[in-house]
Amino acid sequence: MAVKVLISVGLLFAALTVLTVWKAARHETHAEAEYPAEGIMLDVDGVPIHAVVMGEGPDVVLIHGSSGNARDMTFSLAPILAENYRVIAFDRPGLGYSGRFNSGGESISDQAAILQKAAVQLGADRPIVLGQSYGGSVALAWAVHHPENISALVPVAAASHPWDDPLDLFNTVASHPVGSALVLPLVTAYVPDSFVSNALDEVFAPQTAPQGYAEHFGPGLTLRRHSMHSNALQRASLQDEIVALQPFYSGIGVPTEIVHGTADVTVGLDRHSGKLVQEIPEANLVRLEGIGHMPQVVAAEEVAAAVDRAAARAGLR
Repeated sequence: MAVKVLISVGLLFAALTVLTVWKAARHETHAEAEYPAEGIMLDVDGVPIHAVVMGEGPDVVLIHGSSGNARDMTFSLAPILAENYRVIAFDRPGLGYSGRFNSGGESISDQAAILQKAAVQLGADRPIVLGQSYGGSVALAWAVHHPENISALVPVAAASHPWDDPLDLFNTVASHPVGSALVLPLVTAYVPDSFVSNALDEVFAPQTAPQGYAEHFGPGLTLRRHSMHSNALQRASLQDEIVALQPFYSGIGVPTEIVHGTADVTVGLDRHSGKLVQEIPEANLVRLEGIGHMPQVVAAEEVAAAVDRAAARAGLR
């Protein structure tokens, strides 16, 4: 009897595993069909990098934040900038439609290096580089490690300095090989896109996500297994990478316009940009009163104005 019970349990577990994997794959296929790549695919040292290019003028590279993709930038900021610039919005490695190239997670320096090469492929040898949140960390790494390939820097709500809070439970599990293999298929298979859509207001707080943002952003892309694992690996090592990068901020020599909302509780202004402006020579800090963590969406005109100032200081306008 005991053997029969064990066999029955084993068969049930196997059936549930097969069902979960099938549902996860179907969810991913549906997400990619509903939200296909908006731009072009580049081959950078054998790694596929997705770039959305629009407009004409001086080059501006846009780098999105954690858990996101280039659609975050193409919702409002990129079209505004495209009136005066050639805008290049990248999917960061492992997210959106850009590929991975480091099994342990791509560091901010790794990402800066490959996106800089991708920009050169597009003829952008010395772009203005704007990054939001985690993307701001990548932009800082670009400025530090590739000073000859950047004309101005615009960190937006950028994570730039160490913080006290530990890595959250989900990303701790998702960054571990075993946790990733066991948990992420369940998330992809059974968590609806509406869960991500409903969680956006927490990211935007005290603002709310604008109407149409979730539909443009593509929540299903975030829930793909490889995207969640890539994002978790990158988040897990971010603080150590920032600690290593911080001593080099004083060597950043390009015009720098820092933008940060005063109501940002995700990446606090005082802990991050408030310190960063003191460390980068002649940097300027724009404090957006009452704005939370997503200025590139809810205060896109103000962010675009910061790009204009950076361009003017760099002699591009």
